[in-house]
This record gives sequence, C-alpha cells and structure tokens, in this order.
Amino acid sequence: MEPIKPMEPVLKGKHILIMGLGRSGLTAARFAAGRGAHVTVTDAARAPIAGPAMDDLRALGVELALGGHPESIFAHTDLIVLSPGVPHTLAPLERARRQGIAVVGEMELAARFITAPVVAVTGTNGKTTTTELVGQMLAASGQRVFVGGNIGTPLIGFVDRPVPVDTVVAEVSSFQLDTMERFKPAVAVLLNITEDHLDRYADFEAYAASKARIFMNQTRTDTAVFNAGDPRIQALVQTLPAVSLPFFHDDGATLTKGHPGARIQADRIRIVNAAGQSEEISLARSTLCGGHNRENIAAAALAALAAGATRTGIQAVVDRFTGLSHRLETVATVAGVTYVDDSKATNVDAVVRAIDAFEAPLVLILGGRDKGGDYRVLTDRICGRVRHLILMGEAADRIEQALGSLVPTHRVADMAQAVARAKASAEVGDVVLLSPACASFDMYDSYTQRGEDFRKRVGERT
Repeated sequence: MEPIKPMEPVLKGKHILIMGLGRSGLTAARFAAGRGAHVTVTDAARAPIAGPAMDDLRALGVELALGGHPESIFAHTDLIVLSPGVPHTLAPLERARRQGIAVVGEMELAARFITAPVVAVTGTNGKTTTTELVGQMLAASGQRVFVGGNIGTPLIGFVDRPVPVDTVVAEVSSFQLDTMERFKPAVAVLLNITEDHLDRYADFEAYAASKARIFMNQTRTDTAVFNAGDPRIQALVQTLPAVSLPFFHDDGATLTKGHPGARIQADRIRIVNAAGQSEEISLARSTLCGGHNRENIAAAALAALAAGATRTGIQAVVDRFTGLSHRLETVATVAGVTYVDDSKATNVDAVVRAIDAFEAPLVLILGGRDKGGDYRVLTDRICGRVRHLILMGEAADRIEQALGSLVPTHRVADMAQAVARAKASAEVGDVVLLSPACASFDMYDSYTQRGEDFRKRVGERT
C-alpha cells in the first residue's frame, strides 16, 4: 500500500463536524481538535457518553450540540465525519453533499493518515474472530501489529500512536464501508454475506453491495480473500483486479486443482499461495468448533500469508486460539446441562451456524431488537435440533409468529426469566444456547452486556 500524503494542512483551521459521539466519534473529535481544527460534535442523544469524556472535549475547544442534528450546525462546515452508527443517507447529509461538503467516515479519515499496509476484514459473521486470528498470526510471525477498527481501538485512534507497526489489521463493518472513498486495504477479506441490518438498508442487495466495497479501490498489487462457497460473493468478485485467493470446503470445491486459495478439509487446510507454493495447516489441535470457524481460520491464514506471516506462526495460533468471549463460549455445565453464550449472534445466519456447531439437543434463547431478518430460515434446524424455544425482547412477537408452532415455546420478560425457564426445560445432556439472532439494544448497551447477564443468571441458584 503506497503511503498517502498526510492531511494536517487540510484539517488545521478547518471547521469539522463529527456526527455521533460513540467510541469512534469521540476519538475522531480528539484527533481533529489535536490537529488544529475547529470541531463541533452532534449526537441525537442528549448524554451519549459519560460526563468526564465530554469535559475532555470541551477542554480541547470542541463544541457540543446534543439532542439532535439542527440544520444550523451544518452551515460553514468544511468536512463532516460520520460515526458508524449514523446512517449516511440522512437528509441533512444529502443536502451537505449537494453543497459540496465532503462527508466521510471515521475509518476513511484515518486511512488518509495510515502508511502501513492494512489487512481489512468484513462479512456478516466471523469478522471479529478472523481479525483477531490474523493479528495473532502476524504477531506470532514476528511482525509488529495493530488490531482494531470496528473492534477495540478505532483506526483514527491508531494514527497518533508513537510505536510504529508493520501491519494494521482492521475489522470493518458495512456502515464504515458505506462512507469510504480512498480506503485501500493491501489485503481485503470478505467472509460471507447473509441477511443483516435490513433495518438500515433498503434491501439485501444494497447491504451486499456495501460489503463488496471493501474491494473497490484495490489494484493488481493487492490481495482479495473471499468465500468461494458463497454464491452472492461469487457474483460480486468476477472482475476484481486484485490477486484472488478464495477459500472453500473440499466437498463444494468448484475451482481447478492447484488454483491459488485454501481448500478446507475435516482435519486440515490446504493452501496454494499466489506464487503457486503449497502450505498445509493442521486443525487437529484447534478447539474452535463448527464449519464456519474452519472458514474463519482458512480466511485468516490466507490473509496472514499474503501480509507476510509464516506457516509456523499461523500453525501456532491455530493450535492455541480458544475463541472470543460471547461467541459460542461455554460458561458452565450444571446438573449435566451445558450453558453456551453466543450473544454475539445478532443475525439469523449466526444462529444457523451456532446450531450446526452442536450435536446435542438444544434449548434455544432468541430475541432482542429486530434487524429485519427472516426467522423462518431457522425452521429446519428448530424442528430437528431444538427441544424448547425461549423468546425475549422486542422481536419476540415476530419470532413466535415464524417459529412458535414448531416446538414448545416460552415467552419471558428478561434474562433472569429466560435462564430460569431454560433450567426448568433442559434435560441431562442438553445445551442451553443463548444465540439471540437480534441486536441487544432493546435491553442492553451491547451484546457483551447481554452475554454477561446470561453468565450471571446461569450462576444463580434456582
């Protein structure tokens, strides 16, 4: 990735509007103010972050306009920077674009300052696991690595770090891709595309197109890693200029033998790199369960190799990586029943993958804030694998209409009732699985908080 000329002359003295005061908005505001910009922050909430953080912004000279996005705040603005949670289609933003005001996301702003090669990972499911795997594989191969983006530290927060790195590894969401212009990852990974965020996009095609933007600025010197078993992705990558490295399960392979990419088998991943050289990664010691995690490992290995990792470093990480919190995480076994926290499963496809990871009968806890997915996709798996459904949250009505007639279904008010009902319904050998298929924001600040509540309730005596 070629170095990009720094933007300090562009930011200094300019009027910059930051929309959204979450983690990335807060970091972007500090960044712009530190470079001499006149910064205003707006957020629909009146108190989006804790008081001390807002005091820090005021001390930097940042103006705060909370509780809405008034028209007057868009006047005399040179640049608008969006946080991922702010829809880029809002009417004031459309008017700003027509007036010639640049509208970018926090990731795009950061990309204009980053000179290290970037490995960017997106997809409906598996982004965080794959991003962490790539980062650890590169680190185990001796590289200095920053891992962040949509997880951990926003990319804009990396720019001011004094310690140089060899590679930046970033999880990237569709919302961040919507506002990219020049962002150009040296290695781009697209894991899968299934229904998600349909409360934000006009339709599934618009969402899929957003994901495909990760390849938009790549050239023949870059690398594109993608899921060859996903027909939607196959349709989107036919004309990529970048070096193509697909991954696919052995039973569904449609590519010519010896073609660069990763062939996933039951106990190993066979890799052919862009130069035609072969590598083999053993899965014998991996504790990550499910076919979807084998895909994550294959994608991570391809991306890490393309970014300079060694086979030895990759194998070491595959052998020791135990997964991330709230992603098919076993929290306890009580009275012969295993309790699994998959709170990160915020869409229907993630639940499909979670159910497929188990052979034992399931008591499944679903529900939260609806994102527009089709719960009927779960029908076959519910009928064959689930003993009881437990529904909670705003989406409970929609889920019950779609699935409630298939197995005994219970409606509950909160997590305490959900776990109590699960304990009463489960039999020895069953798995109680929290895999909500929904966002957490109806009852919690995050999927992490939801998962922690599940863990707490499991530990309580009945």
